Order: sequence, then structure tokens, then C-alpha cells
Amino acid sequence: MFTGLIERVCTVKSAQTSAGALKLSIDLGKLAGECKIGDSIAVSGVCLTVAGLGGNLTTFDVSGETLAKSNLARLAAGSKVNVELAMKIGDRFGGHIVQGHVDGVAKIKTVDKRGEFADIRFEAEGELLDQMVVKGSVAVDGISLTIAGMDGNSFSVAVIPETLKKTTLGEAKTGDVVNIETDIITRTIKKQLEKILPQKQTLTEEKLKQLGF
Repeated sequence: MFTGLIERVCTVKSAQTSAGALKLSIDLGKLAGECKIGDSIAVSGVCLTVAGLGGNLTTFDVSGETLAKSNLARLAAGSKVNVELAMKIGDRFGGHIVQGHVDGVAKIKTVDKRGEFADIRFEAEGELLDQMVVKGSVAVDGISLTIAGMDGNSFSVAVIPETLKKTTLGEAKTGDVVNIETDIITRTIKKQLEKILPQKQTLTEEKLKQLGF
């Protein structure tokens, strides 16, 4: 499990596609010293398993399913990625629950710089937007953010200077494709309500009486 608090922006050293899968090598810098083979690491919000270690260089095997659901297929040597190691028991919980299971991708629609701050709007499919609420949490490329606003086909976040400085959002531009993981708590509540509440319900006089009106 992760929290959405990025520990380091790292550089992709190689990204080799073969048989519909991807072998990804990333320079983790000082974070490599805290890793071992088999560890889970969030790479731009995608939970990947360490397959190989050599100095600061860490290798991951990325499946076709993950490539289809995320933006990792777009990575190349020199690409920058947000990295967060798995949360330790007893760590302070500063972000929100992030599983590293990406729900889909969104495209940056606008980046509105306001001094050292930035308002960023993302265009997303209805299926993703249906799982979001204003003031709720969302992970964008693994970054824990609060949803500031929503409309029919997009949502926006207000990004503080520290986040712009410490993550890839500092270089975000219109048209960039980002990974989205919606909040597991919001998704769970929505799923349960869909089971409890009738899909179609006609409001009649009799129904109003039953409800005490």
C-alpha cells in the first residue's frame, strides 16, 4: 500500500518492449539502497515488483494488462517518473490510501499557473469521473491530490508549490497523459449504494407517504 506522497522523481534508463510486455529499468538513486528483489514500488502510481537490482538501477517487468491501463507504454529512456516505496507499518499516514492499481488514464486539458501555484484540469472518461467527488482524493501519476472541481468531462486540482517542486507535475503541460487511481473509499461506498438502491425508482404519492411526507 502507498500514500501518494512522492519520495523522488527518477529517470528511466531503458524501456524495452517484447511480446506485448515491457522491461523497464529506472535509476532510483538513494532509494535503491532501501529495496530488494520482490519489493513493491509505485512508479507514477503503478504498483510494480522489483525484478532486478544493480547499483542504483532497478528493473521491473510490466505486463500487457498494465500497459493497456496506464501510461507506462509511453515511457522511454530519459522519461521522468514519480516513485514511492511501499508504506511501512508505523509510518505517518500523510496522503490517502493508494493501492497502485490504476483505474485508467486522463489527459491534461489546461495548466493555469497562479504565481507559485497551479490549477490543472484533466479530461477523463465518465467511468472515472463517476468514481470521484469534489473535495475527495485522487492519485494522479501516484500523487495524492484533492479534487477541487468537476464538470461533465473533466476534473481539476489545485497544486501547491511543494508538490510542483517534488513531482513531475512541475513540468506538466497540456496534452500529457497521466495515470489515475480513484479513491478506494469512494469506490466502495458507490458500489454498496448501487447494490442497495434500486436502479430505477418512480416517485409516487404512495412512496412519499411511506417515506413520511
